[in-house]
Amino acid sequence: MVFARSRFALMGSVVALTAILMVLLSGLSEGLVNDGVSGLKKLPVTSFAFERSVATDAAFSRSVVDLDAVDEWAGRPGVAEAAPFGNTLVNARTGGGVEIDLALFGVEPGSFVDPAPASGERLGSNPGEVVVSATAVDAGVRLGDVVTLDRIGTELTVVGVLDGQHTFGHVDIGYVPLRTWQEVRLGIGPGDQAPAGTYDEVTAVAVRSDGADLGAADAAAGTTSLTLGESFGASPGYTAETATLRMIQVFLYAISALVVGAFFTVLTIHRKPEIAVLRAMGASTWYVLRDSLAQSLVLLLVSTGLGVGLGVAAGAALATTPMPFALSPGPVALASLLLIALGMVGACVAVLRITKVDPLTALGGNR
Repeated sequence: MVFARSRFALMGSVVALTAILMVLLSGLSEGLVNDGVSGLKKLPVTSFAFERSVATDAAFSRSVVDLDAVDEWAGRPGVAEAAPFGNTLVNARTGGGVEIDLALFGVEPGSFVDPAPASGERLGSNPGEVVVSATAVDAGVRLGDVVTLDRIGTELTVVGVLDGQHTFGHVDIGYVPLRTWQEVRLGIGPGDQAPAGTYDEVTAVAVRSDGADLGAADAAAGTTSLTLGESFGASPGYTAETATLRMIQVFLYAISALVVGAFFTVLTIHRKPEIAVLRAMGASTWYVLRDSLAQSLVLLLVSTGLGVGLGVAAGAALATTPMPFALSPGPVALASLLLIALGMVGACVAVLRITKVDPLTALGGNR
């Protein structure tokens, strides 16, 4: 490695750049996932019961469940708590002119899905209240602001702010009392007469259970259950985004293995005379293989470590921008291990050429 330091430096640079790309792609993937479903992740639920036979890839926007289903679920064995849950997307603006998109989550104040804010107060008996996520504050919404919903003119006073990121479908979340949500869903503005049945429907039943038979409960309540993890796929664009990013990652891993393998193949060809000398001096095939693979492993470990370090530093800078970016130790460690493992696979394929080197090559036997 010291003798051919220029070649190893070039290969190390390629591996380090690949590691940087992997870290950044991992951060973007995690950031997009959080931007799409972080609000759902923080709900204390184990599953949602949607309308029977609803399209599961758009259940949060299409499902309509009768409130009677909440009582049916609450009485099922193994169900600790069940509460009505509503969801709809709205456009709004504050009195200060801040325009904001909100995913309105309708909950019963005091129920287990009614969140405790980090500042301000929880939802109370006043129907014109909203608790928003901290990211809405970053967008310009302040505690005490009056948020007016477009088209219907409903005014909501910001009484609480949640801690951390609470987003759904890439927009901020606002928790409102269930009756307010039911009116907003049907476009009922201040002073309008609510039609019959306005307060009888919700999007889903939020369930916290411990080993409940979801299938039996669905049959009794006329619903379709999705676990919390499965419900992520029912949020806008989640499935398409995650599938696209996963495909990009798979191609990146495959390209990394090919690139690293190709570089080791070139290096092996360049070392052919040196290896032939070693073989002519009596070195065994195992000794030559071990020596080459050890050099490959050292190169991959050092370069990957350097690339991950630079990628984490670049990610920390990106995290301060509006770009959805989040790094978790698990995905970064997995990407690093995959890069090293795939690099070693490529190196093994290339180094196998060593076993075919004829010692006579070093003695001029091929001339």
